[in-house]
Order: sequence, then C-alpha cells, then structure tokens
Amino acid sequence: MQQEINNENHFVVDLLTTLREEKFSPAGWWRFLAHSWNMSRKTANEHPTLKRSWLIVSGIISMLAVIMLVACFAFEGSGTALRLLPGFLFCVVWQQSDLYWHLGLNRQATTGRILPTIGVANFFTWLRALGASFLLGRLIGGISTPSWLALSVFLCGVATDILDGQVARRTSTQSKLGQIGDGEADFCLYLALTIILVQNTVLPLWIGLLMLLRFLIPLVAALGSYFLFARTVHFGSTSLGKYAGLAQCLYFLVLLAPTQLAFISHYLTLPLLIATIILLIAAPMAQIIANVRA
Repeated sequence: MQQEINNENHFVVDLLTTLREEKFSPAGWWRFLAHSWNMSRKTANEHPTLKRSWLIVSGIISMLAVIMLVACFAFEGSGTALRLLPGFLFCVVWQQSDLYWHLGLNRQATTGRILPTIGVANFFTWLRALGASFLLGRLIGGISTPSWLALSVFLCGVATDILDGQVARRTSTQSKLGQIGDGEADFCLYLALTIILVQNTVLPLWIGLLMLLRFLIPLVAALGSYFLFARTVHFGSTSLGKYAGLAQCLYFLVLLAPTQLAFISHYLTLPLLIATIILLIAAPMAQIIANVRA
C-alpha cells in the first residue's frame, strides 16, 4: 500500500518536472492535465464503490443547488436568479470535478488505504463549499447579499466545519482529500464573506485585504513549491492557524450579528479585531515555516 502511494507521488512529481522543463507551454499544460485526468479516471474505475459514492454526493449537491436556485427565483425574482446562475453553476461544477480529480487522495491517514466511499465527513465539507459557491455566484453576478443571508450561510458553514472534523475522527476517516477539501472550502467561504462585508461597508477595506492575505500567502507559497520546484506541500493546519480561524470566525459573527445584539457586539468588536489581526499575521508565517520544515 505504501509503495502504491509512493508511486503516485513520484508520478505527480515527474509530471510537474516535465511541465517545468517545457516552460509551462500550452502543450505542456495539456499533457499535464490529460495525464492527471487519466490518473483520476483510473482510480475511479479501479474503485467502483468510491466512484458510485462520488455520483451520489454529486447528485445530492446538484439537487441542493437546484433548490437554492428555485428559492432565489421565488424570493428575489427571475432576474436575480438568472444573474446568479452562471457563477453559481460554474462553482458547483468545478467543486464536483475537483472532488473527482482528487479521489486518489481519499486514503485513510493511518493506513494509507483507499476509503471505499467519500464519507459523511467529506460530504459535510462539500456542503460548506456549496454555501461558498452560492455566495461567490452572487458576487460574480453583481447581486448584493444582505447581512442576514450571509450570516445564515456562515452559520451553516461553521456547523459543517465542526461536524466534518468530529465525524472524521470518530469514524477514523481522516484523509488528505478531507484536508484539501476543508482548506478549499474555508478559503472560498471566507473569501466570499470578506468581500460581502467590505461591499456592505461593515468591514474596512484594509482589514479585508489583511484577511485575504491569510489565505493567499500560504496558497501562493504552496503553488510556487508545487509548480516551480515540483515539490509537494504540507497541508496540515498549525495551532496558530486554528486560533486565527477561530478569531476570524468570532469577529465575523459579531459583525453579522442582528442589531438587537448591538449592545453586546459593540464591546466585543475591538478586542476581537486586535486578536484577529495579530493571529492573521502570525498564522501564514507559521504555515510557511511548517512547510519548509516538512
């Protein structure tokens, strides 16, 4: 089993090395994507239960996406629904394609064996990604998002973020797929929420940019290591990263809190902002250091 994992890692590194040697030419990119896609298809065909699980998850996510579009049509009108459709559809399709692309990473962390299904934990993660796709679709379509709607999506995201980790640990289904999916879902959700809060003049622009840098700096470092040096990166979270995420989460909750709770949120805003800024500066540095050491 470990030999199989090592072979896959060497295969990916060889592809990246070839891509770099071809100076990232269109032909090089085409071969890279074609080989990667064939590798994903091979994994899916060799594990039919996993492929069937992906189809089920994709079907449920698609059904929920349709329900969200119908709700938008009913409550906000056909014009808003049509503006939402292109961006939302693109994000959902990308989300499920990304899941298929990374089926080979659905390996149990302790044993390295391929898990037979996507699993409940990963399903919760992709539900959070669906909420992020909804908010991103609104942004792409130029649709304003009221604070109550952003808060509703955010609370669902927080719930699934808690559940996916708990379920994965209790069922021993922690995997690299879950780590990557969790990071991508968080990035998209916090990206959308930050832009929405800035648009609604609830969050100052400079704070919004600082929050985005928390995700962008490790992302750029990871992509640079991946594509420029053909080296895989460490996706595990750090303690500072967890505290930064918690502080940012609480700060968003305070900003999105209903006006009836203003007498409480008024006293919490500044302390949470200071803690969030400090941790948002320290967390990316800790993540880069962890990758360098790994």
